[in-house]
Amino acid sequence: MDKAAFSVTADAVRGLIDHAILKPELTRSDVDAQLDEAAAYRVFSVCVRPSDVAHAVERLTGTGVGVGTVIGFPHGTTSTGAKVAESLQALADGAFELDMVQNIGAAKSGDWERVEADVRAVVDAAGSTVVKVILETAFLTDDEIVAASRAARSAGAAFVKTSTGFAGGGATAEHIALMRATVGPDTGVKASGGVRGLDTLLEMVEAGADRIGTSASARILDEVAHRAETGTASAVGDDTTSY
Repeated sequence: MDKAAFSVTADAVRGLIDHAILKPELTRSDVDAQLDEAAAYRVFSVCVRPSDVAHAVERLTGTGVGVGTVIGFPHGTTSTGAKVAESLQALADGAFELDMVQNIGAAKSGDWERVEADVRAVVDAAGSTVVKVILETAFLTDDEIVAASRAARSAGAAFVKTSTGFAGGGATAEHIALMRATVGPDTGVKASGGVRGLDTLLEMVEAGADRIGTSASARILDEVAHRAETGTASAVGDDTTSY
C-alpha cells in the first residue's frame, strides 16, 4: 500500500478489514450477529470458519461483503492433501479468498521445499482465488519469517499474513515491515492478531500492511467516525475482547 496515499476515512479503513469470525465456541446466533455487524459496517470481507462459509455467503448476499475462510487452521499441521480438499470445499461453498496456515513444523525445521510445496498445492487448487499464507510469526525467528515469506511468494500466494490470533502473539509493526521488505510491492501483507483499535491498525498500515484481520471492526470504524467528527481520539480505547 502507498502509505502516502492512505487517508483515514471510513471508506479507506473499511476497505482494509477482513472481519474475523473464527472463535471455535461461537454459536450460529453469534455468527449471525457478527455477519450482520460486518454488513452494517460494510467491511471488505469476513473470514469465517470453514463450516460457516455457505451460510455466510447466503446471509451476506447483496451486501457487498466478501466471504473468506481459513485452511489448515489454526496449526497448519494437516496434510497437504487435506488442505487441498478443504480448499476445494470452501470454494464450492462460495469462499472468495483462502487464508491458509503454513506447515509451521516444516518451517521450524528449515524444510522450505516442503513449506513451498504445501502452499503451491493450495494455490494451484484455488486457481484465480486469492490465497493468503499465515506464517504464525509468534513462533518464528526473523530469519524464518524472511524464508517463509519468500517460500509463500515463490509458491504464488497473493498475500503473506502474520498470525492466526490463537498462538499467544499477533501482528507487530516490526514483523510487518520485515515481511513487506521481503516480498516487495507486488505481494500483499496482512496484519492479523491483536489489531484491536484504530491506532494499531494505522501503525500496521504505516509498517506496510495492506489488509487487516480483526474482530474489532466496529470499534475501529466507530473511532474513525469519532475522530472525523471531533478531530480527537475517543476515550474508549481498544477492544480488549477482540482478536
